[in-house]
Amino acid sequence: MNAKAASAAPAVAWDRLAREAMTDSIRKLNVRHQVRNPVMFVVYVGSWLVLALFLRDLVIPRPALAAFTGVVDVWLWLTLLFANFSESLAEGQGKAQAASLRQARQDVEARRLKEPRQDSPFEMVAGTALREGDHVLVQAGDIIPSDGEAVLGIASVDESAITGESAPVIREGAGDRSAVTGGTKVLSDWLVVRITAQPGETFLDRMIKMVEGAARRKTPNEIALSILLVVLTLVFLVVTITLFPFSWYSVHYAAHAGHVIGITVLVALLVCLIPTTIGALLPAIGIAGIMRLLRANVVATSGRAIEAAGDVDVLFLDKTGTITYGNRQAAAFHATAGVAEARLAACAREASLADDTPEGKSIVALAGSRFPKDAASGDMRDGVLVPFSADTRMSGVDLPGRRIRKGAPDTMREWVAKGDGSWPDDLDRIISKVASGGATPLVVCENNETLGVVELKDIVKSGIRERFATLRTMGIRTVMVTGDNPLTARAIATEAGVDDFIAEAKPEAKLARIQEYHKEGHMVAMTGDGTNDAPALAQADVALCMASGTQAAREAANMVDLDSNPTKLLEIVGIGKQLLITRGSLTTFSVANDIAKYFAIIPAAFVSTYPALGALNIMHLSSPTHAILAAVIFNAVIIPLLIPLALRGVRYRAAAAKDLLRRNLWIYGVGGIIAPFVGIKLIDMLLTWI
Repeated sequence: MNAKAASAAPAVAWDRLAREAMTDSIRKLNVRHQVRNPVMFVVYVGSWLVLALFLRDLVIPRPALAAFTGVVDVWLWLTLLFANFSESLAEGQGKAQAASLRQARQDVEARRLKEPRQDSPFEMVAGTALREGDHVLVQAGDIIPSDGEAVLGIASVDESAITGESAPVIREGAGDRSAVTGGTKVLSDWLVVRITAQPGETFLDRMIKMVEGAARRKTPNEIALSILLVVLTLVFLVVTITLFPFSWYSVHYAAHAGHVIGITVLVALLVCLIPTTIGALLPAIGIAGIMRLLRANVVATSGRAIEAAGDVDVLFLDKTGTITYGNRQAAAFHATAGVAEARLAACAREASLADDTPEGKSIVALAGSRFPKDAASGDMRDGVLVPFSADTRMSGVDLPGRRIRKGAPDTMREWVAKGDGSWPDDLDRIISKVASGGATPLVVCENNETLGVVELKDIVKSGIRERFATLRTMGIRTVMVTGDNPLTARAIATEAGVDDFIAEAKPEAKLARIQEYHKEGHMVAMTGDGTNDAPALAQADVALCMASGTQAAREAANMVDLDSNPTKLLEIVGIGKQLLITRGSLTTFSVANDIAKYFAIIPAAFVSTYPALGALNIMHLSSPTHAILAAVIFNAVIIPLLIPLALRGVRYRAAAAKDLLRRNLWIYGVGGIIAPFVGIKLIDMLLTWI
């Protein structure tokens, strides 16, 4: 099963996951697990204390008090079980995905070479015996035994077991598409691969550990929130403890009627006032964030990277493949004075028939659409095609009495000069005009006569300008990175609507710009796939590497996109912000709950001693006993009701930070105040009816 299929597995097996989570939540009722979560550990201690009081009341016996204590204790234990269930359910999704990924891991034999060449002597060894630096030969039909980098050869590789994509990819030695992943299959040809991972440390192994949660560590924001929750818990613990001597003094020395507040009531009060809701859901929120990222077919090496994505305010985006479609397309024909556009188009088409590049094919297509009759009547049977090459930077065809060429302006100028041809003055103006518009000019010549220019244009992706405008409202600055000259880069940047650009980008230029943004206090995200991207990726706060990239880039990054889609960075930022918003919203809801619980329990606990406190019973709860029970029950029940929201995440809408804060304060702050009033009152009515 591939990664995409694995991401669907938890939804398909929901009943099984729920049953396993229930069992696991009971196993987690041990002190070693509970002590990891200080908030829930207080509930854990309180549950044992109330259980001891319940047993005491049974032995004495005090039936009425035992019934009250027993019911409170049941709901305290249910609070713990619900908290464990939320964490177990999130972990169960990860385990289901990890089980699917394990099916892609195979134990294979490998041809370990004596020397790094195809015809070198080799020995057959187990894949687990390979060590970093070993060289292996893989041929058509072989499973690549471990992560590595192709140093020789070229092959078609099926990576569907890892990426979920059925289309094979090309891997070749000593290029930017040289990284190979263990568990993938060679479909054709051969590769000599240098092993770059030790056993148990492959990319697939890291994926499995990450989704299982074995490699998960608390992030700085999560640690900070945990500290806040501990402080709040300690404050309420001190307040609750001091209430007992206050109550005792009031009854015995201040001549107040009534009785001293009971330990069971104090425990119930403490559990209701401390932030148990967010304390119970916090582990699930973090795990669910990793799961959402994996469902987007992105693997993060740490939870910190996901959180950092939510704080990013500068995006470095490659022009090719992210902002533009990646291949320049023929957009127009510009003929010189005295030359018909139809003749220019016909010659450009004939010169491009031997050009297998996407640009060459687009010229043939444009000429065919502009002048279909000329394209249909072309006869190339007697022609000798001149293929495009990086050395000549031109392509063409030799026909009887005609030599047609198409290529870069400087190359064509030299070609015309060698043939004693002329270079019209208006041709330079056409070239300059095309280049200033952000396009690439190609000159077409027939024999020694220059006919004009073909305009190749980077096609900016539809809707990308609107997406950048949305990012701008969120306070995120976009920076386009391109190898184009500044003139072309500026034109594309203006059309796409990016905030800044880096032209003729070199590794040191990208690294320097990221460092500048860091000095200004910004959080930077970028994508890359080549070895030259590795320094900048290592410097960026969120570094997304394409799965098809080099080993150096993958090691420098903290996220790997299995789809090798550069635009995925925009989605990752949204996932990161959703994680932060979910955590903040549920924290706000949890703290806001205390207001209603205060009005439920405080009057119930002290009304017999201080009848004036009855004025605080604004919910008109039927009795002190019912008030305490209703608050404890609501405190427990709200946890499973919020589990789906914690796992799914609070819906993220692209907007300014202040607008998001205002919206979530209204929904989860005011909602967190109102919901307990309604819930506690309904539970009180139900208890009265029962």
